[in-house]
Amino acid sequence: MTGLAVILLIVGIVLLLLGVFIEAAKFLLWIGLIIIVIAVIAWLMRFIRRQT
Repeated sequence: MTGLAVILLIVGIVLLLLGVFIEAAKFLLWIGLIIIVIAVIAWLMRFIRRQT
């Protein structure tokens, strides 16, 4: 699960940067943000489960 969260985070950051630097692909900015949020939520869920 951690590996998946890291991959999602990396892909999200790449799409975020592409969305910022390429004006024609503004939707990549939003997709990148969504993927980053999903990765953070997955990491938090794993962190919370480990604490209990």
